[in-house]
Amino acid sequence: MACTITVGLDGSPESRAAAEWAAREAALRQVPVRLLHVWQPVPEPMAQAPLLGAETHQHWTERIPREAAEGLRLRHPGVEVTTEQRAGAPAEVLLEAARDAELLVLGSRALSGLAGFLMGSVGQSVVARAEVPVVLVRAGERAADEHVKDPAGIPSAATGFRPVVLGLDTDSPDETVITFAFEEARRRKATLTVVTGWNLPPYYVYSLAAGVDPREDIIREQAAALTEVLLPWREKYPDVEVTEQSRLGSPANHLVDAAHEASLVVVGRRVRRSPFGVHIGAVAHAVMHHATTPVAVVAHD
Repeated sequence: MACTITVGLDGSPESRAAAEWAAREAALRQVPVRLLHVWQPVPEPMAQAPLLGAETHQHWTERIPREAAEGLRLRHPGVEVTTEQRAGAPAEVLLEAARDAELLVLGSRALSGLAGFLMGSVGQSVVARAEVPVVLVRAGERAADEHVKDPAGIPSAATGFRPVVLGLDTDSPDETVITFAFEEARRRKATLTVVTGWNLPPYYVYSLAAGVDPREDIIREQAAALTEVLLPWREKYPDVEVTEQSRLGSPANHLVDAAHEASLVVVGRRVRRSPFGVHIGAVAHAVMHHATTPVAVVAHD
């Protein structure tokens, strides 16, 4: 099932939005969608209760993926949708299922106010350990949100896609992450906006003390470094329009800002083999929690 998009489904609004996004992505990739519902066995004391027993619990756990699949088939008739239930710890089951999928899609829940979006312990554990790309979709995400507005200024899924945004570290660019972003832009016939953020080097202060301001030179150097990294990719994907943004300041802040006008944000996560702790990376972590558009976290060595 390597050519399958797997969705972690629990019946929540965010997981339903994730399933809808997965169906749209499946149509672009021409692959099936698998809705995976993780069933946790009912503890023995609860299993004895008439209203909370094993049979009632099983009924509801079977109903969630069945009804979700029926809805997806109606709304996306060209997409093959299957369902699967597995028992066990959700994070471990999702990670196991991801091994035979090309993409794993999960939901993220909005926090109150402007705090951002929340990935629970299960989601964070999966993102930190999955070796396939993981896409995070917020509750309420709609197809129209990924498209530019129509001439009347009304959101519409019939218009072109908004740009795909790629966060890139020019000091350590990774082929896997860059390829994923270019492919997503190509599928959508969308512009790829590549964003890199950087800070002034330590010698900048000493240069100022000596009466020299090298800021303009540094800006040109950073922009040139980004252009150099992307040159072979522009040649490989001549049909993808690319815009470059090399900016002074926090990469995470620049990516979150760019996400407001994007259809998808792509960030990398370095694979760490340590069995202890959750390792996601500061930039990916910030974008996951604050970007208002779907975020793809792509693991790389």
